Amino acid sequence: MNKKILASLLAFPLIAPAVMAQDNAVKISGFGTAALTWSDDDRAQFGRPNQASGAADNFRTGVDSNLGLQADYAVNDWLSLTAQGLVRQDGEEHYGAELSWAFAKFRINDELSVRVGRVGLPVFMISDYRNVGYANTMLRPPAEVYSQVPFNSVDGVDVTWRRDFGNTSLTSQLAVGSIKTPLNNFHARGKDIVALNIVAENGPFTVRAGHARVKVTIDDLASLNTLVSTLRATGTGYRLPQVNALADEIQADGAKGTFNSLGLTMDWNNFVLQTEFAKRKTDTYINDTTSWYVMGGYRIGKFLPYYTRSELKIDSAVSASALGACPAGYPAACTPTLQQLGTAVRRVSVSGIGQGEQTTDTVGVRWDFHRSMALKVQIDRIKPTGNGLFINAKPGFSGPVTVGAVALDFVF
Repeated sequence: MNKKILASLLAFPLIAPAVMAQDNAVKISGFGTAALTWSDDDRAQFGRPNQASGAADNFRTGVDSNLGLQADYAVNDWLSLTAQGLVRQDGEEHYGAELSWAFAKFRINDELSVRVGRVGLPVFMISDYRNVGYANTMLRPPAEVYSQVPFNSVDGVDVTWRRDFGNTSLTSQLAVGSIKTPLNNFHARGKDIVALNIVAENGPFTVRAGHARVKVTIDDLASLNTLVSTLRATGTGYRLPQVNALADEIQADGAKGTFNSLGLTMDWNNFVLQTEFAKRKTDTYINDTTSWYVMGGYRIGKFLPYYTRSELKIDSAVSASALGACPAGYPAACTPTLQQLGTAVRRVSVSGIGQGEQTTDTVGVRWDFHRSMALKVQIDRIKPTGNGLFINAKPGFSGPVTVGAVALDFVF
């Protein structure tokens, strides 16, 4: 976003005391992470989902660092207002400020509430606090799962219903709306988003199931637009309707997509467990995928060492089979043209929104050395297939890659 929003966010701590002095119903809170991230390979960059640049054989502060500020105002006993701003490195090659939440919450009764405005999109186990490092055991959510949906919030309405059944509490959340998100120097737009999230909690255990569907449009990615227009021109010029059909299949213009996930967390007798399993399907060039991770740790006083295994697999991708040899009697340039287009189609199927395959083994430790502050050290050993989820890869990159990070998480 622009400099005015950034300035407003940075001024928040200065104006908060004055606001609270006028009306003690206003509550100001915040969170942040100050981190250094590095990689042992300079042929590709490691970044979080939706970032345009990352660490590559150097130390970077921007990959895992952020600052969030939130204001809550209780108008009365049934209406409240919330706004949350987040400063972080984003999909446009620099630090940017975004309005991650901005909603009015209507409390219908003790069990039912409605929020209107910009709310978090409930598609993951930790959707509402994925950027709050202090609230998570791991230094960052595993990219193998969390790169599969580029949208963090939705502009629309969500309805939350909660009820206790004995020792078990059940919460269901339904969100509908649309959103536009900056990615790696282009944007993804989601329309007609519908997301259903159901959570059951019993003692140290939490089980979550989610389903989301969306119509995805990507219309400002130059390489994709060039490929689609070239396919159409080639199909029309050589009278090959299957090539035009392939162009329609690749183009992301209101294409349907679904995302289903299942998660579990446990914090019992110093044992900590967190796991998620997810499947993505789309009607465009964005691959159908299966992803999962399992994290286990054991708390020893103020220290929590942990290990995570995560994996992302491609179930199906756009096929270039329509770009084989031209029929006999066609111009000599026809077959070489189709072969070049086939290479381009295969390239686009492994780049973009969480398109690559990879596995990661992670070891880390969290140290809660001070109230509302935690220090984390994490080492990832990433084995990509091709480029995996790495960005700005150079020719010859193959992996595996070791990524390390040190982060100070805090809340206030």
